[in-house]
Amino acid sequence: MTFRRLFFLLLLVLSVSPQAFAAVEPVLRVGDVLTVSLPGEAAFNKDFQVDRRGQVVLPEVGGLKVAGMELTEATRTIRESLGKAYRDLERLTVTLKERKLLVTVLGYVKTPGTVELAGDATVQMAIGAAGGLAQGAQLDRFQLRRGKEQSNFDYKKYLDTGDVALLPELQPLDTIFVPASPLTGNVQIDFDGRTLAQSGDGAEERSSIKVFGEVNTPAIFAFKKDASAIDLIMRAGGVTRYAAVDQIRIINQGKPVVFNLQQYLDSGDLSHLPKIEPGATLFVPKQVEEIRRGALTVYVMGEVAKPGAFEGKQGASFIEILANAGGPTRFAETRQIRIMRADGKVDMFDLVRFTEVAGGKLPEVAAGDAIFVPEKTQSAEPSWLKTPPSRAVQVMGAVVKPGRYEWSDEMSLFDLLAAAGGPTARGDIAHIDILKSENDRARPVRFNLAAFMQKGGSLASVPKIQGGNVIMIPELPIDPSDNKSQWTRQASDQSIYVMGQVGAPGRYAFNSNLHFLDIISAANGPTGSADLRNVRVSHRNQAGAAVTKVNLARYFETGDESILPKVKTGDVIFVPDKNKDWLDEAPENTVRVIGSVGKPGRYRFSDNMTILDLLAEAGGPTPDAYQSKIVVVNLATGQDQARVFDLVSFAKSGDVRKLPVVRTGDTVYVPNTEQSEWKVFMGGVRDAVSILSLFALIARI
Repeated sequence: MTFRRLFFLLLLVLSVSPQAFAAVEPVLRVGDVLTVSLPGEAAFNKDFQVDRRGQVVLPEVGGLKVAGMELTEATRTIRESLGKAYRDLERLTVTLKERKLLVTVLGYVKTPGTVELAGDATVQMAIGAAGGLAQGAQLDRFQLRRGKEQSNFDYKKYLDTGDVALLPELQPLDTIFVPASPLTGNVQIDFDGRTLAQSGDGAEERSSIKVFGEVNTPAIFAFKKDASAIDLIMRAGGVTRYAAVDQIRIINQGKPVVFNLQQYLDSGDLSHLPKIEPGATLFVPKQVEEIRRGALTVYVMGEVAKPGAFEGKQGASFIEILANAGGPTRFAETRQIRIMRADGKVDMFDLVRFTEVAGGKLPEVAAGDAIFVPEKTQSAEPSWLKTPPSRAVQVMGAVVKPGRYEWSDEMSLFDLLAAAGGPTARGDIAHIDILKSENDRARPVRFNLAAFMQKGGSLASVPKIQGGNVIMIPELPIDPSDNKSQWTRQASDQSIYVMGQVGAPGRYAFNSNLHFLDIISAANGPTGSADLRNVRVSHRNQAGAAVTKVNLARYFETGDESILPKVKTGDVIFVPDKNKDWLDEAPENTVRVIGSVGKPGRYRFSDNMTILDLLAEAGGPTPDAYQSKIVVVNLATGQDQARVFDLVSFAKSGDVRKLPVVRTGDTVYVPNTEQSEWKVFMGGVRDAVSILSLFALIARI
């Protein structure tokens, strides 16, 4: 680059105004959090929020209006107001710590009221802070009220597209109102999502489409451009089996049109589809069947799959006619079938006996006859004789209605449990036992319904039930802490043991879905005297002895899940007492603190501790302690020696290099100033003395 270009570039930089480089200061608004710092004044040095009136309330001066000001202007206003009560304001600082939004959410939300949000929060975040939408909210007519102004926006369209531009930007003191759908009516009752969905989504708009008649879910639907009659019928759940699909009525702008759905399905001609206009009405009438009557007509009624009038062939048998009607249903009483003759005579026929007795004779059926298959009659105590053992399943244990149930191959284990009223509250659905009979032998099968309901899986893994099977749902054991005699009902291979310093020691049920903290919580957690740093877990169900040490206190400090052990049934968890007898600890694992201290004794010691930690744990030196000549006897270094530590000198200098090294197995002795023999002895002692001399001295004291 030439000198000339550098010169012109320098002129260009110098011509830029300094204000162009200045950052744009934020304008304060309601909800913002300010930090006001004034060294030396305890009432300050904390956060102050701009309230709904746009003020911050400060000590001595009260409320100051700062909303709408830039931070520099607000600082100047605060400084001028505080100058009336304080003198030294040179070090006063005001900073914008955090942006907040105070927004009110009303209407059909779960917890309406004022919510505090982050400065860049959206409408969706505000609704979430209000507990979410309540069932029955009208999603396309949300209102935003700002002062005296009001605007509507379509929240449903935002949920469909994800376009954040459809949501208005929130400002402090805005009010979001969520209206109720007109489908909820004028009386407050509880709806569920399915009930509201079956009423459609059209609300009371004049452009909504009304679909009723022989459809599965009559409803009112919002008008959508290019929606056809087929689309509307499908949204209404389709037509019923009784619908007259060739006589559907559609009213557009007061003009009725007949739509032949059958003709459209047969031809596929789109010209047969009538146009649907806003506010249209679609009615599907019921098919009116003519009475069938002919020379070969036979009528089949009652508990058959397809009752009606059937045109048979000459010589058609009873079985052929019954099969043409779909056969008896599972509720049919096939032992008492009635055949009503055209001449008024009634014949009885036992279909079950015909199938069981060889050489039976079928009744003859003539034109004009009617076959009636009655429904089974249920008595207060149905006889077991009506259901043979090969078609019955016994359900026992913790179910609402244990008993003997008729079985059919199209049923599943879930059907059977539902027929029995389902498991009771104490039913152990993780250990359902099924006893199957195969070749005069019983074979037990266990099924974990709890795991299947939580995790799912292949339906092929669900045991197949057959007639003659026995289903047993055991009852969960009662809490051993309430009744020790119930332990015998809880298998040891499904239990885990918790002992020591816990709220409720005992034996607890355990499965693969539980972990270490679940068992500790079930035992009411550790007590106040529990030693959380030395929890032990004994693993019994494995070869050899295995014990895991758990530092539960460190888990609570770090949240590291790897600290928690894997436990299985049969394991023993022991939580020791941190105040246990010092004789339980080996001498080489502790440090002895004796002499003039608050609590002489043996204490656990780790490498990250110093002599100061030991003295603090022992209650510190007493008032008559000779703190200038504290002796540390080292026994763990391989060379027995003693060192003198001057605590008074250390307190004045703070030099950590003067702290003597302490290891497990050592002894710390704090002498008494009133012991004249100690004074005489310490007058000639040096930094290192023979350990034998020290022991002789201790023996004399």
